[in-house]
Amino acid sequence: MTILCLCKEENHRKLLPAYARALRARGVRFFCVDWSPRFDSPLETLLQRCPEKPTCILQVESDFPLLPEELVRTEIPTVCLDVDTYAYTKCRMRWSSLFDHVGVFHPGYEGLFRRSGHPGAFLLPHAVCREFFDQPELSREFEVGWVGLTSGPFYRKRREWMRKLANAFRMNDWRRTYSLEEVAGVYRRSRVVVNIGRDDYPQDANMRVFEVLASGALLLTSLPSELSELGFQDGVHFVGYRQDSEIKPFVRRFLKDEPARARIAQAARKKVLQEHTYDCRADQLLRRLQQYGHRKLAPARAWPETRVHLTYLDFFSAQGVLDCAGAQFRHVAGHGFRQTVEGLALLGKAWMRGFNQRRGIAA
Repeated sequence: MTILCLCKEENHRKLLPAYARALRARGVRFFCVDWSPRFDSPLETLLQRCPEKPTCILQVESDFPLLPEELVRTEIPTVCLDVDTYAYTKCRMRWSSLFDHVGVFHPGYEGLFRRSGHPGAFLLPHAVCREFFDQPELSREFEVGWVGLTSGPFYRKRREWMRKLANAFRMNDWRRTYSLEEVAGVYRRSRVVVNIGRDDYPQDANMRVFEVLASGALLLTSLPSELSELGFQDGVHFVGYRQDSEIKPFVRRFLKDEPARARIAQAARKKVLQEHTYDCRADQLLRRLQQYGHRKLAPARAWPETRVHLTYLDFFSAQGVLDCAGAQFRHVAGHGFRQTVEGLALLGKAWMRGFNQRRGIAA
């Protein structure tokens, strides 16, 4: 099998290199775009630059918004991986309609996508790199560990609690950034990790929780949690809290009760290393592609051409790529009053987003 990925490996620092390694280890010839094309370049141009004809085209949500034209007309199966599915979900459902398969990273959304008309939606949660965690035990010098963003409007609660925890417990330097290997090292040297999710989506089973579960540290996270929908149990694989006032007492309790802390942490580690590595995810993706073959599942394959162009226009507008949005609008303008008005609104959105990006303002 040959896969063409529509970005460079470095465009998603953690996820894409891990998938690339796992797929290549299974004999897949995995090629990434090796140049900087126009974001709406014709698909044929990209295929000509690929060393061999791909049997699958893969788009991974990243900082490189490449969406080539003619996706809905290619005979090659197409897949998109939708990482932050909970954010701007309706937009994501529209964009994913251009692809035959959409891997959503959060449980429950695969059903939502299918009920909304996408038969190719499937669950593909976050995972861990086994080689970072399947190693001998380290001394757990940190009572509480943490790595992650604390700046920005979605992390006010997190910033508040990192300060509180640092004042009460022995922690790593939670303000600095870490390499991938260093992240694993911090968690492997921690006894407890308190996961404070986004203010707008605290139940998130993000990459961090899988890394903590794989490390042998005890994960303390808020309830409800998406982990419960993925087969993890409160009190068996992690410890959940419902009130913020429970955080410090729970930490103190499990710092004192090392046998209980170790029992829960080791059960979690075993489960993650067996079921939630990138090797497991690569196997799942390959099984799906083998099962469906060349079946055309993308809803947009049956859409009128104007609706397809509006979807491209919607995507490029959201990314603030004004020239690509303008090119798509020229395909829409004059093909019906409603379509033209909708296209103008999206074009205005693209201009405003690009303007704000140039000024350094978050959209």
